[in-house]
Amino acid sequence: MSFTMHGIAVSNGIAIGHAHLISHSSLEVAHYILPAHFVDSEIERFDAALLATRQEFSNLRSNRPTHAAAEFDAFLELHQMILDDPLLCAAPRELIALEHCNAEWALKVQTDTLVTQFDEFEDAYLRERQTDVKQVAERLLKRLAGHPGHQPSPVRLDVETILVAHDLSPADLIQFKPQQYAAFITDAGGATSHTAIIARSLNTPCAVGFHNARDLLREDDLMILDGEQGVLIINPDKSILAEYKLRQSARNLDRRKLKRLRHSPANTLDGTFIELQANIEKPGDISEVKENGATGIGLFRSEFLFLNRDVLPDEDEQFEAYRAVASGMDGQSVTIRTFDLGADKQIKGMGRVASNPALGLRAIRLCLAEPKLFRTQLRAMLRATCYGRVKILVPMLSCVAEINQTLQFIAATKKGLDEEGIPYNPEVKIGGMIEIPAAALSLHAFAKKLDFLSIGTNDLIQYMLAIDRTDEDVAHLYDPLHPAVLNVLHHIISTSNKLHIPVSVCGEMAGELSYTRLLLGFGLRNFSMFSAQVPSIKQRILTTSLMDIPILTQKILRADDPIKIRQLLGKLNAL
Repeated sequence: MSFTMHGIAVSNGIAIGHAHLISHSSLEVAHYILPAHFVDSEIERFDAALLATRQEFSNLRSNRPTHAAAEFDAFLELHQMILDDPLLCAAPRELIALEHCNAEWALKVQTDTLVTQFDEFEDAYLRERQTDVKQVAERLLKRLAGHPGHQPSPVRLDVETILVAHDLSPADLIQFKPQQYAAFITDAGGATSHTAIIARSLNTPCAVGFHNARDLLREDDLMILDGEQGVLIINPDKSILAEYKLRQSARNLDRRKLKRLRHSPANTLDGTFIELQANIEKPGDISEVKENGATGIGLFRSEFLFLNRDVLPDEDEQFEAYRAVASGMDGQSVTIRTFDLGADKQIKGMGRVASNPALGLRAIRLCLAEPKLFRTQLRAMLRATCYGRVKILVPMLSCVAEINQTLQFIAATKKGLDEEGIPYNPEVKIGGMIEIPAAALSLHAFAKKLDFLSIGTNDLIQYMLAIDRTDEDVAHLYDPLHPAVLNVLHHIISTSNKLHIPVSVCGEMAGELSYTRLLLGFGLRNFSMFSAQVPSIKQRILTTSLMDIPILTQKILRADDPIKIRQLLGKLNAL
């Protein structure tokens, strides 16, 4: 019997394959009382399971796939922190000693307590982190039971296989990827879950939140997963199967065609060259940047060098990372952003907790509050300028005073290097990110102090519309096509062009195909995005005439009806 299920789409693509079910990750936990003389050995058994699980996480980090997003390390670090939290690693030991219960029961009791506490959070993102607590506890329970992790049977090599589970942790997803599953689907999870983010980074079709797929499906059921719509079709009839096979073939063909554009310059039909650069998190990403034909690094997120570690990187370690990227790009421009830490990217052990971290001590504010940390990074960055076309980008600027303080730091750092006889490029370009509404309204003042600007659309939209994108209750209100957003983007780009200061977009809008012609119509000539997005954006540029888009662009800017704006955008993209 054919039927359809609907989940939450988290990673695009079409997968056709046979279901492979893995068991629910939760374990049945017995409760029994131990004789007093067995308590110490039970605590030792619990400690041994802790040690083995820590080693498992360490092995996962050491053997992480090169194509896995840098965020995977952050998620793995979160699971390690949960494992090492006294509420999970020490409290069960105390419970074993106090109640003489078995280790599994002590862990279950404490896990249930923590999950209840997370469930009481008002913030949707924090509530969803209870899933991480459960995943860590379940991994530890499996160690106690003597069979660590999910261990599905080997994937059949003669058919495409879609893995079906109640839930998968990011670590599970990474472990299963080498087995070449065509797609992943889970009952649990949401759009902001770590599993969803990792699936996107692996470029594997995935949908979550099916609720009861694991119970309704049978092993080897033929299925179609539409990762773009979050639709799962079970036992499709011949006509539906044929239709999706054609769609899948078309997508694969398009992907192969796009690869041929790698060495083609991104010129519009009327001959205007558009700069298409890439966003990266680590030096190892530059191979993918070159493979996709990007013409430089528009955003090197340096904060990922600081995450997931007990000891912060010193000057030499940072310098080696920056130098590797600068020299590896063979003379192409490399823009390194000073660390954008704080908010959702905290340095381990700094212990800064704010009621609203997105508006708190983060990015340049944190840099200026931690001068030693900031000066160390600036020294490493400046030293790397001798090995390529390096530029320095400062995030989350809100006023000229912050620019002045930053430039004073840079000047003092240069002076220190001069005194030590350490070479650097004294003409290094310094830029600022425009991601706060106040900065968007201060462009004339910013242009007098800075060499270039970069628009961070993610935060700019969030701050303009007062919407927390991680809060599922209001995430639907996050709208890049809101009239106010479009007008402020046009203002930033057009004003920068009039002031003759280079401007780029490095947020998600730069890599969204439907916005390419609109941004070109605003006057943007420099885009920076995930490297995998470069070929499709380049293809759109190659089929665009700049002379054809101003009229529709102006109509979009004058419109205030969301439906009308989307209709006009559709016409613009149909040109």
